Amino acid sequence: MDTKRIVITGGPATGKTAIIEYLKSNGFICFEEVIRKLTAAAKASGDIKEVHSNPIALVSDADQFNQTLINLRIADFLSSEVSGSNPYFYDRGMPDVLAYMSFFDQPIKKDFFDICETYKYDYMFLLPPWEAIFTDDEERFENFEQATAIYHHLKDTYTRFGYKVIEVPFGSINNRAQFILNHIKEL
Repeated sequence: MDTKRIVITGGPATGKTAIIEYLKSNGFICFEEVIRKLTAAAKASGDIKEVHSNPIALVSDADQFNQTLINLRIADFLSSEVSGSNPYFYDRGMPDVLAYMSFFDQPIKKDFFDICETYKYDYMFLLPPWEAIFTDDEERFENFEQATAIYHHLKDTYTRFGYKVIEVPFGSINNRAQFILNHIKEL
């Protein structure tokens, strides 16, 4: 298998992080979602005063927040070029930033489109909304209807960038991870 970059994405509370943690525990190199760290930092600095929505919509400078987020995802992407192992799994990708910006009706700079065209993942797996496992927590602010809308924004955004959207069926963490691993062996 050649080196492959595989992004696993979906709306909030669809099982992405659980799959990433499973893959990591089985020896795969995984890049964790960076927005939780940014959210915690924004809360700690006082940049987010009220917790009632996604931090992209709440921080005082959404443009800077999104720029930092996409820069961190670029850094993860580039670090896989030097670590010498494969495949690499990413909990969300650069097009996610644009999908969320679209969901929140924020203007998207041309640079962001250029970044998503320049740094391409090899495979994209999308986890659909799954009400049975949906929960919210201190860093997840969307309700299930919003999570479903975000799913559609993600699907549309990745499709616009030419990705073949591979939807991961519902099931156990192990079964979903195996679905992904079996797919990348076949591709």
